[in-house]
Amino acid sequence: SFTRLAAALEATELTQTLNGVGAFTVFAPVDAAFEAIDSTIATLSTEQIRDVLLYHVLGQPVRSTEIATGSVDSLLAGQQLDVTVEGGAVSINESATVVTVDVETSNGVIHVIDSVLVPSSL
Repeated sequence: SFTRLAAALEATELTQTLNGVGAFTVFAPVDAAFEAIDSTIATLSTEQIRDVLLYHVLGQPVRSTEIATGSVDSLLAGQQLDVTVEGGAVSINESATVVTVDVETSNGVIHVIDSVLVPSSL
């Protein structure tokens, strides 16, 4: 269910970065989330798509037990994500809901979300 994300990471040459040494949290949109914004994605340059992808990544692992309401810095310079925890549900920027938590990777954690996050800089 992450073929669109994987293809975008490959096209923007971010695959090796996120597979490399580091400790990351990735808010990973499902394929349906990318399909919902196909018309927007089609208008973006490779660099802008790279920015969108970096906006989904934190520079440290944050497991579900550590997620709290507030702003966190993404890997996209100067762009923060607004996290809201309410009634056991987690939303990002009031537009994406975390649907699966704590998918462990060798260098961090993935939380699956139902929407693509678009930075305010685009």
